[in-house]
Formats: sequence, structure tokens, C-alpha cells
Amino acid sequence: MDKMMYLLAQYLAAAGISFLEKKDDDSHSNLGFLIENSSMYSRPLNENGDTLSVNYEKFTLEWSSNDVSTSLRLDGTTHYEILKWIKKMGDKAAIKLPYEYSFHYDFPYQIKDNFVFKLLDANRLRELLNLRILAQSVLKTFLQDENLNSEIRIWPHHFDTGAYVIFNDMTGDAIGLGLAVPDTVCRDHYLYISGYKGHEVIDTSDFKPLSHGSWGVNGFNGAILPATEIDKNKGTAFLSEAFFQYKY
Repeated sequence: MDKMMYLLAQYLAAAGISFLEKKDDDSHSNLGFLIENSSMYSRPLNENGDTLSVNYEKFTLEWSSNDVSTSLRLDGTTHYEILKWIKKMGDKAAIKLPYEYSFHYDFPYQIKDNFVFKLLDANRLRELLNLRILAQSVLKTFLQDENLNSEIRIWPHHFDTGAYVIFNDMTGDAIGLGLAVPDTVCRDHYLYISGYKGHEVIDTSDFKPLSHGSWGVNGFNGAILPATEIDKNKGTAFLSEAFFQYKY
């Protein structure tokens, strides 16, 4: 299911790449997440605010416009059928630019027209949904508590939920934080936070140990906390404690 959800996110990213003005930071291709709808969604794709989204609970692809949503059942649907459906929805929405499944980044899976999406493990899909909910709620609460301003977005290339904040305008100090998928840093999904002074990563080798989580794991110059069996309060406390050391 991890692979399925990653691949589904790419259809949304491709919609942003195809239909929207290009941004230097690639933000036209990143995705939002709505806890209430259990869905990740594209940026508005036209002047009417149409969006393309993936509903985790229903395992559907949805095109939403003016409070009306048209959905495509994903279980048993091929890559070719999804492309055909999205192009049809774009035409109905009077979007003149063509939808192209094309990217400026590489990703780890190959997909052909006959690839079939399947709901292989409903329990794992629920776990993945809960991780997105955890990430969204932890980041939102942390940003509010610290009076910081940032969008919370899913970046389709690495598939992390992340935020980026300049917290000291005088020095340009900034933090990147979020929830990452398993990689060489951690074998589980994990919360992370790292600091920057300009374009340079802030060294954390002299920072004090954290109550939850660790600094400098597997070469990562920041702090991480595995997301297994943590709740919003523990996740928020981890980010706040680490951020305090970046501030002072």
C-alpha cells in the first residue's frame, strides 16, 4: 500500500505540473491534506478552484468542483484508465492545457499502462492515513504554539509532509520539519526537524539530548523521532524541545 499511495500522489503532482504556473520552489506540484476528508489534494487547478484528490478511506480518485465531486474507484483500475479519466475531467473543467504524466524528478517505481491499482491491505492503508493525520495535526499545533507561519504540504518526490519556516528575520535562521517516509535515516516513518542559517545546515553536535527523539541519527544533522506508537502530544513536545535549542 505504501507503493500504491506514492504512485497515486504522482497523478496529483502531474496535474499541478501540467496545469499551473511553474514556481521556482516546485510548490505548484506539492499537495495538501485534509483530515476531515481523509484526502491529499492538488492545488486549485483553474480559476474555479477545481482540485484532484486521493481519498484514503474510500480508496478513490476525486475531481472536485463547486462543491460537486466526481470519483473514480481505484481498486482494480489501471494506470491507463486513470490517465484517461483525468484527461476527461480536465476537458470537462475547460482546462485548455493538456494533462501530461511527466515529471522533472525521478521516482523509484516504474509504471506501465496495464499496471493495476489494488486495495491489497486495508489495515496498512489505515495506518498510512493515521500517519498523515498525525503529521498534519502535530505540525499545525507546533506552528500555532510557536507563532510560526508556514504551509503544511506533501512533497510528492520524497512523499514527506513538511513545513519550512524562517524564524529569525534578522539572521535568516530557518527550520525544516515534518514527517518522512522510511529511508536510510530511519526504517520507520519519523518526525524530523533541522535548522539552517542561510543555506548552511546548523550543526547540532553540541545540542543537549532530547526527552524524546535523538540528534544526529545516521548522518542526519537534526533531530528525529520514530512515529511508531506516538501521539500528537508527544510529537509536538519533541518538535518544541528541539526548536528551543535552535532558538537559544
